[in-house]
Amino acid sequence: MTLDLIDSIQGESGVAHTIVTNVCEGVADCVDACPVACIHPGPGKNTVGTDWYWIDFSTCIDCGICLQVCPVEGAIVPEERPELQKTPG
Repeated sequence: MTLDLIDSIQGESGVAHTIVTNVCEGVADCVDACPVACIHPGPGKNTVGTDWYWIDFSTCIDCGICLQVCPVEGAIVPEERPELQKTPG
């Protein structure tokens, strides 16, 4: 993916995406697809007993690729919603 393409996609939403912790099933297609490596594994399991991932809002470029590749409906929302996403630390 070129920087020009990323910049053009980024302008579409303007805010970081959010992985909904208790909907994420740990498929991790988003991890390999993310051009800036802002998606990280969460510790332990979520409330439904699966692995889960979280997006670092400070490095997310708002490209939306994670949303496009995630096969789990509702696991990623196209806005910054920290109340829906556990963030370790």
